[in-house]
Amino acid sequence: MAKRDYYEILGVSRGVSDEELKKAFRKLAIQYHPDKNPGDKKAEDAFKEVNEAYQVLSDPKKRGMYDQFGHAGMGAGAGGFDPSGFASGSFSDIFDNIFGDIFGGGGRQTGGGDLRYNLEITFEEAALGTEKKITFEKEFACETCTGSGAKPGTRPQACKQCRGTGQVRFNQGFFTLARTCPQCAGRGAIIESKCSDCRGQGSVKKPHSVNVTIPAGIDNDQRIRLRGQGEIAETGGTPGDLYVSVRVQEHPLFKREGEHVIVDMPITFTQAALGAEIDVPSLSGSLKVDLKAGTQSGETYRLKGKGIKRLNGSGHGDQFVRVNVEIPKHLTSKQKDLLRQFEKEERPDAHPGVTSFLKKFKDIIRT
Repeated sequence: MAKRDYYEILGVSRGVSDEELKKAFRKLAIQYHPDKNPGDKKAEDAFKEVNEAYQVLSDPKKRGMYDQFGHAGMGAGAGGFDPSGFASGSFSDIFDNIFGDIFGGGGRQTGGGDLRYNLEITFEEAALGTEKKITFEKEFACETCTGSGAKPGTRPQACKQCRGTGQVRFNQGFFTLARTCPQCAGRGAIIESKCSDCRGQGSVKKPHSVNVTIPAGIDNDQRIRLRGQGEIAETGGTPGDLYVSVRVQEHPLFKREGEHVIVDMPITFTQAALGAEIDVPSLSGSLKVDLKAGTQSGETYRLKGKGIKRLNGSGHGDQFVRVNVEIPKHLTSKQKDLLRQFEKEERPDAHPGVTSFLKKFKDIIRT
């Protein structure tokens, strides 16, 4: 069976850059890695094929030979690829440089896990900022065994299978892989006599309270990170972080567009026609707005600096008051008579929009 082209295997073109080549290799190596596909022979073969292609194309000399002569230029070995031609451990070095600790090459993880808390706040609290006290459950070191997981008076013993490292290494082809030790589950130690309070876990869940400062201007679905407020770490490592995810309640009057606030304000027919001073709600209280005579429905009045504080910035956005003229539905006989008299007194240019529309309509009818 003919060997596949190395560029085809990695899904890249012949002029690919080193960075793009590494990115393509990383993606495929994660996809086909044995730890992700235990017992899958096809994935294992694909993983070896991807490794082989990257070994050649990541080396300028080998890549030049391959570009010129194809697989025939790769020397001895099955299909022209000779693993013995690589220095001992060279692939492990390449693999670790690209992936770091992803597959356990860097030893046991000592950082604690991160936690998430969903916090609902009001529109005003998001706009103006506030402080909230939240309570949640998190892991704490067991006081009875001081976090060791062992019964008081005893102590954990180093795992004989991994020799306290928490990992076991094995060779697969021409490179070495590491997996979590199945004997100690990666802890590096075996607890023969478990603590009765934490049952050998070394930690117990307890309620924990913390104050969260909500900055003015925070928006829906943004997060606040509290360092060190997550889960404790094993073996004295750094605790994880707490991420507070904010959800802002809808407001009955205000709508938010970025740093600006929108208010839809109903006004009467007479206020729109004659002009008026109206009271408008804002984040800082009631404000006076002067409506000009002849205000049309949908017109917007801008109140500078009355919007939401810019998050991590200076100044505020604006508030926009969008007026909607409300036509009365129920009129008295006197009001109807007054409006009929008003209609008789109207000048031809009183409604330019209506006049323009009717002219266009008549032009269309004539054609």
